[in-house]
Amino acid sequence: MKDKIKLGYIGVGRRGTWVLRECFSQMKDVEVIYISDLVPERMEQAKRTVIENSGVTPKLVADYHEILADPQVDGVIVMTGWSGRPQIAMEVMRAGKYVGIEVGCADNLQECYDLVKVSEETGVPCMMLENCCYGRRELLVMNMVKQGLFGEVVHCAGAYGHYLNDVELFKDIETETPPHYRLPLYIAKNRENYPTHEFGPISKLLGINRGNRIVSLSSFASKSRSLNQYAKDHLENPKWAEVEYAQGDIVTTVMTCANGETVVLTLDTTAPRPFYSRSYTVRGTKGMSFEDAKVIYLDGMEHKIRNNEEEFYEKYDHPLYVEYRQMESRGGHGGIDWLVCRAFVESVKNETQPPIDVYDAAAWLAIGPLSEASIQQGGAPQAFPDFTNGKWENREPVVRCKYCLDEICEDKNTPIY
Repeated sequence: MKDKIKLGYIGVGRRGTWVLRECFSQMKDVEVIYISDLVPERMEQAKRTVIENSGVTPKLVADYHEILADPQVDGVIVMTGWSGRPQIAMEVMRAGKYVGIEVGCADNLQECYDLVKVSEETGVPCMMLENCCYGRRELLVMNMVKQGLFGEVVHCAGAYGHYLNDVELFKDIETETPPHYRLPLYIAKNRENYPTHEFGPISKLLGINRGNRIVSLSSFASKSRSLNQYAKDHLENPKWAEVEYAQGDIVTTVMTCANGETVVLTLDTTAPRPFYSRSYTVRGTKGMSFEDAKVIYLDGMEHKIRNNEEEFYEKYDHPLYVEYRQMESRGGHGGIDWLVCRAFVESVKNETQPPIDVYDAAAWLAIGPLSEASIQQGGAPQAFPDFTNGKWENREPVVRCKYCLDEICEDKNTPIY
């Protein structure tokens, strides 16, 4: 086990800067020794952040291949825009270094196959840094399901309900060049483009790639109107109101599982909505959880219950959160950023497979291109690839650790901070 690891960091835009500032640069067992970005000003600001938080002075490189060539580097964090991220991850693995990639989806299915192939050939792990897998609600429900309180799970649902028009898609559109990387994709593609916040926790709950797998996927998109309306009402430059946006306002995706469960995902980012929600929903033969009503219902309870999650946190909070909530919150988003980053760091330190492995990453990334193909074919079902090549039926044992997402593991010896 390594006492301290050295990281290279690729991509310091909005999300990349946040995670670097709030998480990796504050970890005492991590040294961020490289930063790479296409914008020199971003790298300089990131350098100042790392120095202020850790005292380490990272080297700034425009060409990230310099990071890959340095044998000192143990792992690399990839926080670039969606397109091209899997390709960078493959280069990192070929260089023999652990790689952590930000959430999103792949441009095409071949990237997913290639990601798995490179990891298998090199023996180097790839972890998607899906922070919502470490949400307190998601881990509470996981704990209760593992204890049998929901009976047999038959259906799950989730959403990315986040109004992005003013906070991301068109943010600083009159002055920023180029615009945020998502906007060109909303112009060019119609798909479930951000599935992992909701599907990551669902995938782990249903044992996807470990005793279960997704069999088919069908996606349906509404017409695209809200981006044009927003641009017309709020932007000075009329060109943005005249653009033909491919992305439907609401996208609904239905998946079926080998073990008989169904999953429904909803992408809802451009039509006005009053609050952010992942609408995390789990239905079992003995109970249910529904995020938007903050309700957990078990068979035999009185009906018309709302806002009763707190009483279940007191009884069934996941051991990770029992410990975490006794400490000062760190990392933002209620701690989920810090926890997913710690999960990556501990995997690198211990040279083990991460809790979210390359098979998970490939399956979650594949939802984008599969949904796009289904929408183009009027919602026609798409066969979901088995990236494990049959191993899902009899996988190797899980790595039991504090951050395990396949079993409930209590570990008081590994510090969170």
